[in-house]
Amino acid sequence: MRAIIQRVSKASVLIEGKTENSIGKGLMILLGITDEDTKEDINWLVRKITQLRIFSDARSKMNLDIQDIGGSILLVSQFTLYASVKKGNRPSFIRAAHPDIAQPLYNKFVESLRRNKIEVKTGIFGADMKVTLTNDGPVTIWMDSQTRE
Repeated sequence: MRAIIQRVSKASVLIEGKTENSIGKGLMILLGITDEDTKEDINWLVRKITQLRIFSDARSKMNLDIQDIGGSILLVSQFTLYASVKKGNRPSFIRAAHPDIAQPLYNKFVESLRRNKIEVKTGIFGADMKVTLTNDGPVTIWMDSQTRE
């Protein structure tokens, strides 16, 4: 499982020209899933994200996590995080999980985040979405549960 985590002052996802969901201060997360991912990958990634201290405290040090600031998460599925450009110029997405595998894992990921008492909003799995955000910092973190990076 791969995630791109961005600290945002606001973010939204539009589908067919209409706002599906939006958040204020919090995290915009793009989540990619491969068919090798398991519940352990979900648990590791959710724990890391919910405890990630990337919000500023009173001394302007990145010392607070999403729960400390009462922030929200906007989570969007992103199979292109498993793009391979090893051969040629057209990306291959062969490592990305098929929707039959990815969607249940995505739903479990959402449920797991919500169990941490965090407001989680989403796009629609598999939809053509337009994502807008104001990256705060900018702060962008990449995580991969397979390599534990």
